[in-house]
Amino acid sequence: MMRRLASLGPRFLPFADAATPELPLSRLLRLSLFQVSVGMALVLLVGTLNRVMIVELGVPASLVAVMISLPLLFAPFRAIIGFRSDTHTSALGWRRVPFIWNGTLAQFGGLAIMPFAILVLAGSNHAAHAPKWIGLVSAGVSFLLVGAGLHTIQTVGLALATDLAPSESRPKVVGLMYVSLALGMIVSALVFGALLADFTNGRLIQVIQGAALLTMILNATAVWKQEGRHTRRALDDAPKPEFSQSWASFIHGGNAIRRLVAVGVGTMAFSMEDVLLEPYGGQVLHLSVGDTTKLTATLAVGAVLGFGLASRILSRGADPFRMASSGAMVGVPAFMAVILAAPLHNPLLFGAGTLLIGFGGGLFSHGTLTATMNLAARDQTGLALGAWGAVQATAAGVAIALGGIIRDLVAGGLKDNELGPAAGYDLVYCLEMALLLVTLAAMAPLLRRRVEATA
Repeated sequence: MMRRLASLGPRFLPFADAATPELPLSRLLRLSLFQVSVGMALVLLVGTLNRVMIVELGVPASLVAVMISLPLLFAPFRAIIGFRSDTHTSALGWRRVPFIWNGTLAQFGGLAIMPFAILVLAGSNHAAHAPKWIGLVSAGVSFLLVGAGLHTIQTVGLALATDLAPSESRPKVVGLMYVSLALGMIVSALVFGALLADFTNGRLIQVIQGAALLTMILNATAVWKQEGRHTRRALDDAPKPEFSQSWASFIHGGNAIRRLVAVGVGTMAFSMEDVLLEPYGGQVLHLSVGDTTKLTATLAVGAVLGFGLASRILSRGADPFRMASSGAMVGVPAFMAVILAAPLHNPLLFGAGTLLIGFGGGLFSHGTLTATMNLAARDQTGLALGAWGAVQATAAGVAIALGGIIRDLVAGGLKDNELGPAAGYDLVYCLEMALLLVTLAAMAPLLRRRVEATA
């Protein structure tokens, strides 16, 4: 019976057959813990602290927006971080582990000082006597440290996963890593919400510093005995290539610029609505707070389904560019469903559209990341993944900001009796559909070249 149950695993768990004799499933699951720590930090920054700073602590929303956007300043440096992890050799013969550890220390340090900095910034209770500029500076430093840490950890962690995984199992490894990220975000959101239900300053300190400690534990467990030590590499004194040389080589091979443009435009298309779905559900469809909070989980479930399907199909040799294009095509009717939910007064259609947005985004992200991993030169894995991450993170941040700005501009320029409160939201959703069409156009030559190469 146990043998029968074991044989069912790969059929019903989409990532169970990602394991190989050299990289067993237990080792893969342990490695994926670095994505859990990244997801926890993202939820803390974008979700939990966003609400706590504005509602409970009374920090101006504009100042909160600036603080939350600070981690994005490190997104463009992911390519350099990945390149350094390709060429670096520590005294112990490691390339990736020192960067993951330094990123962990940065994230731990930022989270450790963050609650005190926020309380000083808000002028809460015993922190009220401290100069406010100390809170402003220390809060900015804490958010910067967390941003630097999570970008470093994710970039180099994915590069390490690529180093360890055989080429035929990489699609499933990618899916496993991003399902771990999604699950980490879902569980963290639920836990943080429960722990801060009865908010006090002391409880805020405990939660954030507990997250700092858990970050250390998760990442240390993730990298334990993962990367082999190459002592010969440590003794190699051959000159290392400069970043400019490696970057020039990277962008001139494999249609890298077109791929990065497609990643950027597609990511913007799937990210512009991130801060608008819940307000749209409340203001336009008149859903309760409890109903709108389920949208984040719905979006995450759709992404997990997309990652699972993409992993299964790509592991059979399918074209990752075609998978990414399929995700973009799914996104068009998904946004149409969200737009039509308002005039039809149909919350179920809104939920279905949200699920499809997550599903299409999962297909798109998996396809582009798998293509990046497959096309990366052996000595440029970190650089390629860093470039993908830099474009993806920067595009997402810009899109989220633009979505909010466009919605507010339209809402301020139109009266409710003209086009209704849905006008600003609908314009953003229409722009996202247009960006998806641009993404498909950008990826069409990549699909044609793939067909010609296999003909």
